[in-house]
Amino acid sequence: GLGDSVMYDVVVIGGGAAGMMAAIAASREGASVILLEHMDCCGKKILSTGNGRCNYTNKMQGIEYYRGDDPAFVLPALEQFGYEKTIAFFRSIGVEPKEKNGYVYPRSMQASSVREALLLELKKNGVKIAVNIGIRSILPQNGHYEICTKNGDFSGKTCILATGGKSVKSTGSDGSGFLYLVPLSHNLSDLVPALTGMQAKQPFSKDLAGIRAEAKVNLFVENAQIAQDTGEIQLTDYGLSGIPVFQVSRYAAKALQRGENVRAEVNFLPDYSKSGHPKPDAENRPETNELAIIRARFASMGERSALEVLNGLLNSRLSKVLLERAGIPAEKKAAKCSEREITKLTQIITRFSYEITGVRKFDQSQVTAGGVRTSEIHAKTMESKFHPGLYFAGEVMDIDGMCGGYNLQWAWSSGYIAGVSAAKKSAHS
Repeated sequence: GLGDSVMYDVVVIGGGAAGMMAAIAASREGASVILLEHMDCCGKKILSTGNGRCNYTNKMQGIEYYRGDDPAFVLPALEQFGYEKTIAFFRSIGVEPKEKNGYVYPRSMQASSVREALLLELKKNGVKIAVNIGIRSILPQNGHYEICTKNGDFSGKTCILATGGKSVKSTGSDGSGFLYLVPLSHNLSDLVPALTGMQAKQPFSKDLAGIRAEAKVNLFVENAQIAQDTGEIQLTDYGLSGIPVFQVSRYAAKALQRGENVRAEVNFLPDYSKSGHPKPDAENRPETNELAIIRARFASMGERSALEVLNGLLNSRLSKVLLERAGIPAEKKAAKCSEREITKLTQIITRFSYEITGVRKFDQSQVTAGGVRTSEIHAKTMESKFHPGLYFAGEVMDIDGMCGGYNLQWAWSSGYIAGVSAAKKSAHS
């Protein structure tokens, strides 16, 4: 088999973004490194990120872009290897940044160039790469690690687990990495799909499927609002999709796993709820800007039908469903609509409610929430608190980022730190 009798300074398990970065960082510190990957090539998942353009980091950084049982865990890593260092690192391997509204892409706009640059750097640094490796076990043995595989055994003074989550199995992240943790006594925070669509309880109108709309999504768990996001959403035959939905989905998945009630409220007029729009009327009745807008349209377009009043404001297919739910006949003359009907309609437009019953499966999700509990890992080095010389990098840990380059930033930051820490540790052993 491929197994060898060499004692490597660092064995990295998993050749995705985090594992490749860890291997490069360790080898730059002078460590001998081998990277074990169970697919036939490294970095497969990188190719599908950012719609094939690879949004590899984001100028906007901070704890609020990361999620987990303890999001503050990311701070020491981002301090050591954050946005600036990421840009500089990729520049050093030939990837020029191109920024769009904070989102950073390679200037080539090809995800393949990011993967290629990492592979070239691994080669330049003499990292040995073994692919198609079927791992059986990872065991600490008197001061080093034995990695038993179907292809033979490998030994390392230290070991970095960069085995990913369970999202998009076809790229290699099938959850198998979590199995090796059982004998290592590490605990997991529940694994759930994140950055994915949400399924809602039927019946909601099938007529909505395929409609895209600018909206704000508010997520409620047991009637308390816990997350929100605004942008273009997509109404689907199963419920809701689109980036704002992806952003809040992990909270829905975690809550449903705990058996809690989850509801999403969609506001189809998010841009009118800000100030600087019509204020309360002459009698100074308190009213929302949205209500003022709808009321003004009904007042000034008395000769139109209720459906025609909404023309040019909302998607016409959406308008039909909203009126139906408000109990207003589409052809009813605007002048004939009562104050109560207009108020009811506004409520439905701004708080269109979905009872959330689930999220899409791992294969339709971009990232996995949950993973190795961060309370069992040293945040400054990524080293296991239970096993000296064992490190973690990337999505295998209980940290997930928002859409926008945050999951890759976590892969780079944690991978870099794990790599440097493991190399330093191996030099002293």
